[in-house]
Amino acid sequence: MRQVMNRPFDAALPPTLYDQRVEQADQVENRLELIGKRCSGALNRIFTGRSELQTTVALIEAKSQKLRDCSQTELDNMVQQLRHDLLQKGFSRELVASSFALIRETGFRVLGMYHYPCQLFGGLALLNGKIAEMDTGEGKTLTATLPVATAALARIPVHVVSVNDYLTARDAELMKPLYQALGLRVGCVTHNLQPAEKRAAYGCDITYVTNKELVFDYLRDRLTLGDRVESTLLRAESLHSKVQRSHRLLIRGLYYAVIDEADSILVDEARTPLIISGASGDDEERSFLQQALVIGSSLTEGRDYRIDRQKRQVYLTAKGRAEIEEEASCLGPLWNGMVRRESTVYKALQALHLFRKDEHYLVRDGKVLIVDEFTGRVMDGRSWEQGLHQMIEIKENCDLTSRRETLAKISYQRFFRRYLYLAGMTGTAREVAGELWNVYGLSTLKIPTNKPSRRQNLPDMIFRTETEKWAAVADRIMQMNSMGRPVLVGTRSVKDSEKLATLIRARGIEHQVLNAKQDAEEAEIVRQAGGSGAVTIATNMAGRGTDIKLADKVAELGGLHVIASERHEAGRIDRQLAGRAGRQGDPGSYEALLSYDDMLFVGKTGKFLAGIGRLVSSPHRGPGAVLARFLVNAAQKRLENYHGKMRKELFKQDQAQGNLLSFSGKLE
Repeated sequence: MRQVMNRPFDAALPPTLYDQRVEQADQVENRLELIGKRCSGALNRIFTGRSELQTTVALIEAKSQKLRDCSQTELDNMVQQLRHDLLQKGFSRELVASSFALIRETGFRVLGMYHYPCQLFGGLALLNGKIAEMDTGEGKTLTATLPVATAALARIPVHVVSVNDYLTARDAELMKPLYQALGLRVGCVTHNLQPAEKRAAYGCDITYVTNKELVFDYLRDRLTLGDRVESTLLRAESLHSKVQRSHRLLIRGLYYAVIDEADSILVDEARTPLIISGASGDDEERSFLQQALVIGSSLTEGRDYRIDRQKRQVYLTAKGRAEIEEEASCLGPLWNGMVRRESTVYKALQALHLFRKDEHYLVRDGKVLIVDEFTGRVMDGRSWEQGLHQMIEIKENCDLTSRRETLAKISYQRFFRRYLYLAGMTGTAREVAGELWNVYGLSTLKIPTNKPSRRQNLPDMIFRTETEKWAAVADRIMQMNSMGRPVLVGTRSVKDSEKLATLIRARGIEHQVLNAKQDAEEAEIVRQAGGSGAVTIATNMAGRGTDIKLADKVAELGGLHVIASERHEAGRIDRQLAGRAGRQGDPGSYEALLSYDDMLFVGKTGKFLAGIGRLVSSPHRGPGAVLARFLVNAAQKRLENYHGKMRKELFKQDQAQGNLLSFSGKLE
């Protein structure tokens, strides 16, 4: 268990202090060797194939029937015996089946929820260290309780990782009665908790935590530990030293994690490293950044620099470099170095042209707040590094905060590979199954649905201009609203959601807006989104983890209608939005109304594709409509490939950094 990533638990032994997997340089690259190791020992006992899982599901069903007539006292005694057996004998098929059956029966008695066979199947996949691909609406939150509680009963600390505070707190609160009925303690870690509160939450048997908070807490622990992180040294300190670093640690170690929305966390967000920084700089430094912003404003696009907005890159030309040197020649000693001079102006150009208000950030109470591009939520307390945040503050006439200096950083790719045992679940994994295997050693298993899908997927319509698109979206909302059907419209940014809200408000349509400005009211807005005639306009936050339940008689009208107003960087994100409709066999429909002004068509190649589309395509029917859909798919595929290359490059850099730091004796 402690030697090979994702090797099934050899035995449910009590964890040692701050265990984590120390990856060797060739472990991730040499997949054939990993496969060989996985085929030995306990793996032969823990049944990983689809047919073996189905056999185990049948065994769980048989055991579940026998528990129906048991008294609560009998169930409690069975739980106690199961804890003893798991600790002594490990995860045999018989014990896992008994555990799942007990958890299932307890869930029914405590929560009124009874795990479907497909959820049993998904739970077994998670216990076997796989990515369980379960369609949206299939109950991943309840599914996770099966492997999570089984591992926790065996005294293995478990982290259940979600993408935001709302989902983390909701799931922990919803499932806590089930865990408590099994004698397990549940903690929840969200933003703004004090260190003592976090330490107590991580000390529980099961901890629900957001991905970013988990990684930042790990980095804080690394700053506490320094370079001396060996578990044996920490245990020795706990026995003999008066000053014990372990008392200041937040996390007990990295043992078993179940990641919700695994493709979002492990793939989409893997492009950006997470950084802990400290305040640095003084008035002179702030003046330096202001000067850079002035110089950046004086430069001319096309002559002094080029911008690739799709890739968020700025390229200085030779004329631009000469202009920067001339402008900076009389500004003082901080501007003497060429690298510092050009890199700072580069950041200024990014702030001016690539980071937009109400899309990448909000301004609230005189502060610049970053908006998470994957969830649409405000990332409170976070800031961009290397002076970028301060330049945006100057741009928006906000009070300046201190510039941040990097103290520690790590990528998701590097962090999650350190878990002794890892699993995940999502509704959209098949497109990135190869990447999940290559980077994390996680194989993907498609879980059958409980009921056949009844969602109707309508053809995309692509309009020549953004104005035409928004008019068509408003018309479609009016049409569905007149029928009494609820409508959910997905937008790419806060700005777009408010633009559409203004349009339909002018038409007299009542609606709700769900974006980073209304995140505190999310639960109530989502709860009402399935009502008759309800219109909800949402950014990405409605595409992950939210359950829109249909009101009475809405199913008879056709169910929820979902409109995508723009394609995202990956088709998986679009499928998540589509999955809001037609959940658990409900009727529903989905369509995308797009334009050639959308972000997919930004950049040189994108503009070329859009030009072709505007000349020959029709948004409605015929060969032109087929060509339009082909162009959209081509533009999206190009962007997916680019981001895939970025993640691959980051992975290679991680490998190289790991080799270098291993040689130097340091870990971060």
